[in-house]
Amino acid sequence: MKADPINVLTGVHFLDGDTACAEGALAAGCRFFAGYPITPSTEAAERISERFPLVGGIFIQMEDELASMAAIIGASWAGAKSMSVTSGPGFSLMMENLGLAVMMETPCIVVNVQRGGPSTGLPTMVGQADVMQARWGSHGDYEIIALSPNSPQETFDFTIKAFNLAERYRVPVLVLMDECVGHMTERVVIPPAEEIELEPRRFTKLPPEKYLPYHPNADLVPEMIKAGDGYKIHTTGLTHDERGYPVMSAEAQHKLVKRLVEKIRLNAAAIYDITEVNVDGAEVIVVAYGITSRVAQPAIEMANQKGTKTGFIKLNTVWPFPTERFRKIAQNVKAFVVPEINMGQIALEVERAAAGQAITIPIPHAGGSVHKPEDIYKVIVEVVQ
Repeated sequence: MKADPINVLTGVHFLDGDTACAEGALAAGCRFFAGYPITPSTEAAERISERFPLVGGIFIQMEDELASMAAIIGASWAGAKSMSVTSGPGFSLMMENLGLAVMMETPCIVVNVQRGGPSTGLPTMVGQADVMQARWGSHGDYEIIALSPNSPQETFDFTIKAFNLAERYRVPVLVLMDECVGHMTERVVIPPAEEIELEPRRFTKLPPEKYLPYHPNADLVPEMIKAGDGYKIHTTGLTHDERGYPVMSAEAQHKLVKRLVEKIRLNAAAIYDITEVNVDGAEVIVVAYGITSRVAQPAIEMANQKGTKTGFIKLNTVWPFPTERFRKIAQNVKAFVVPEINMGQIALEVERAAAGQAITIPIPHAGGSVHKPEDIYKVIVEVVQ
C-alpha cells in the first residue's frame, strides 16, 4: 500500500524533530490527533493542527493526557490511524489507558519527547529516563514496541515505521524522541508518496455472523473491523474471550495474556532494529540511542584512532530489546559501554543480555545536557587498560 500524495510534503526541507514527526504521521496516513500541550513536544501538535485541515484530518486539544489517550483509542476503533504526542508528566498520565490499548489490541501511536525528570523536572531540557517507563509503565504483563530516533530525518522515517508496526501487530507503538532531537533543525528528505510503503489495516472479510473480534490468525494477530460497519462488537479492558466478552477465570487470563505477549516476543527478531558499526573484532562496544548515539561517535572515532578497537551499536528499536543478538556479540568482546541520559536503565538490559560473558559499564547522566565525548572516550580507555 502506497502513501496518499495529499499527505506527503515531498522534497528537501529543514525541519526540527517535532515537525518532522508531524510530517511523518501525515505521510503514514494519520487522520486523528488528540493531545494536550506540553514542553518540549508542543511543536508537533501545532504542526498537525495547521496541516490536518488540508487533508481532512481531525485535531482535538483534549482537557488532559488521560483523555487524549482514550480519544485516540476510540478513533482507532472507528477506523482512523491515530496519534498523540506528549512528554514527562503527560506520559505518566497516559499509562493507564496505554494498558487499555494493549488489552483491546488497538493500533495507535504515542510520541514521547523526553525531558529531565522526575515530576515536573526540567521541562525545556533533555532526558532519556523514560525508557523503562515505556516498557513497564502500565500494570500487568504485556510487550511493547518503542523506537528511538536520533535526528529529524530518523524521526520522520521512524514515525512512519511506528504506524506500520502498530497496524501489523495491532498494538500501541511508542516513539521515544528526546528534547535535543525534538528541537534540533536539520535537513529532512521526504520522498514521493509512491516510495512510501504503508501497512494497511487488517480489516476482516468475514461476514458479521462469523466474525470474532479476538480470534487470532496464525501470527497471533486478530483482524479488525470499523465501528458502524454492521458488526457486533464488544471490547473491554477486562480479561475477555474471542468474542470480546469478559471471562473471569485463570484459564481465560492465561490464554489471552500469553497471546498478547507472544505476538511480540515470537516476532521480536523481525521487529527490533539495530545499527552495528565495526562490531566484529572490537574490544569494546559503545551502545547508545537517541541523541546520545550522536554524542558518542566522536569518542568512538578517537578511540579507534588511538588504537583501541571500538565498535558501536545504535538501538533504533529500544523495545523489544535484541537480547539474543547481544548475547552472541558478548562472546567476543571485553565490554559494553553504555552512555545514556539517565542513571543507567538500558545498561541493565545490556548487562542482562551479556549474561556474564562481557562486562557492562554504564555512563549515567541525570539529564539537562548531553554527555561530553571526552568523558565517553575516557571510559573506553579505562576499560581496555
